[in-house]
Parts: sequence; structure tokens; C-alpha cells
Amino acid sequence: MITLRKNIAAMDRYVPGFQPEETGWIKLNTNENPYPPSPKVVEAIQAELVNGGENLRKYPDAGSKEARRVAAELYGVDPSWVIMANGSDELLNNLIRAFADAGDEVGFVHPSYSYYSTLAHIQGAKVVTFGLTADTKIADFPDSYRGKVFFLTSPNAPLGLGFDNTYISELADRCRGVLVVDEAYVDFTNTSAMELVKKHENIVVTRTFSKSYSLAGMRLGLAVARPEVIAALDKIRDHYHLDRLALVAAAAALKDQPYLRSTVAKICATRDWFSAELRQRGYHVHPSQTNYIFAEAPDGDGKRIYDTLFAHKILVRYFSDPLLASGTRISMGTREEMEKTLAVLSELD
Repeated sequence: MITLRKNIAAMDRYVPGFQPEETGWIKLNTNENPYPPSPKVVEAIQAELVNGGENLRKYPDAGSKEARRVAAELYGVDPSWVIMANGSDELLNNLIRAFADAGDEVGFVHPSYSYYSTLAHIQGAKVVTFGLTADTKIADFPDSYRGKVFFLTSPNAPLGLGFDNTYISELADRCRGVLVVDEAYVDFTNTSAMELVKKHENIVVTRTFSKSYSLAGMRLGLAVARPEVIAALDKIRDHYHLDRLALVAAAAALKDQPYLRSTVAKICATRDWFSAELRQRGYHVHPSQTNYIFAEAPDGDGKRIYDTLFAHKILVRYFSDPLLASGTRISMGTREEMEKTLAVLSELD
């Protein structure tokens, strides 16, 4: 009889947001961008497919050199400080693999991205979580944190709040291991920890293309860190981890910052309008620096909100965790989609 590793047999799997197979749904449950990617991304992909897709028979650039160069120029670092990835999840996984042995501690804030726990358990690491105080600081965080990796989602998922750089810098000083600042939603706010990478040797900043760049279907991410950290991540990643289409899409998306800013502005405007409308209806809406909001229902029953919207083919994200069960996380769609969502919520008692 075959036997699994004990930690794999015991762990729970991560459950992603529901992906309906049929059409007709308003999909506000996985924080996807409601607008298409930059036209320059489509052009770059089409250019890669010339001559009947001749290029597809050849392996892609294993080092992602052009995409790294473009990212490095954008962030003001040398390419040796940048690594591309098959979604930021690949980076989160490989950071744990690089720094945490079985039994070592991996920490993160609860609530935040629950996939951190799954990745840590795969490695056999010990998971430790920390709550948030009323003034959005990490509760009971030690003056000298001995964990090998600490994940800070900034802005936070699912609450939407961000952490300022003064506080992140303080956390880096208190961490003996690696502080990973997961900036999946950073383009929807004005604060980034990217400038801290050169100041603190233990800070790694990760980004995804799935949200602001509208490329969730391409599975793209990147990290910026000291060259020795990037070199370690290069050692353990798959050798051809990004395909040709993803690589040209990444470079084109990063180059088109005006398109990014215009799309982000539309989403933020919709977010602020929708939040104000919900507050007028008695919802407690957490201030958000992301492309979603976390809204607590007037009666404290987040499941009722989820079920009502589901019945109208509108998907949002409900978490059964007691800390989150009073509300739902609602991704921002187009203005029209959010008006339809608001109309359904307005019909509730």
C-alpha cells in the first residue's frame, strides 16, 4: 500500500473561488479585472504567433530576460534583483521551499491569503498566525520574530487595508527571517514597499499580473529582492516555467503604464461609489485600497448576502471563518455589473 507523507495526508487543500462553466454570471468572487488587458498585450501575443505559430515549437527563454529587463527598468533596479514567475503563487511556494525546513515556522496575518497555510503545510513547516489590532497593527508580534518566513499581504486580502512603509520597515527590523510583502493589489493604492527592498536585505516584494493587469488567465507574477535571494529562487524554479505567450504578455503589460493607470482609476471610482451606496443601506464597508471591498451585512449574516446574490447569478466570496462570516468580499466589476448587484442587495429586508 502506498503511503503519503504525513503532512500531505493531514492537510486541507486550498479551495479557490467558484468558476462557473456556463455563461450569464456576474463574477465578483475572484478579484479579476473586469476590463481587458492592454491592447499592446494582445498585439504582442499575435506577433508571437506569426508564421502559423512557428515560434511555439521552440522552448521559451528560460531566464525571462526581456521581461526581467522591463520590470527592472520600471522599478528602478538591476535585472539581477527581479525574477518572473508562473503567478505570484509560484514565488510564495518557492520562498517557503528556499528558507523553511520541515518544522520551521512560517507566519502570516489572519485573516489574509489562506493559501500561505497550504504552501507551508506542503513543506512540513509550522504555521503560526497573528491577528490585527483595532489600529491595524499585528497583534502580539514579537520584538524579535524567529520564524523563517513571514507573509504580509499589503493591501490585505480580504479586508482591503494597507500597511504604511514606516510600519513595514519596523517589521523588517523585527524579523530574523524573510519578510515577504505580498503586493498583489498594490496598483490600487498609492503606497508600495518596493523602495524598502534596497534598505532591508530580508524584504521580498511579490506582485501578480492577475489583478490590475487583467492577465489572470496568463498566470504571471514577479518578485523584487536582493540578488542573492533572486539567485536562490532561480535555483529551485522550473527551468521553463513561463511560456512564450506569457513572456511577451508580461513585457507588453509592464510597458503600457498609461493603460494600467486608466483601468485602475475606473475600478477605484466604481469601488468608492459602490462602497458609499452600501454604507447608505446600513452595511459596514471596510476602507479598501484594492479592487474589492469587504462588506458586513446589517444583520451580520454574510451567508444570506452570498446566497441571495447567487440566486441572481451574481458570485461574491463568502468565508465561513468566524472572523469573516458577518460579511462578503465583493470584487469590483464594471459600473453596470455593480448597479445590478446593488439592485439585488436593495431588495433585501
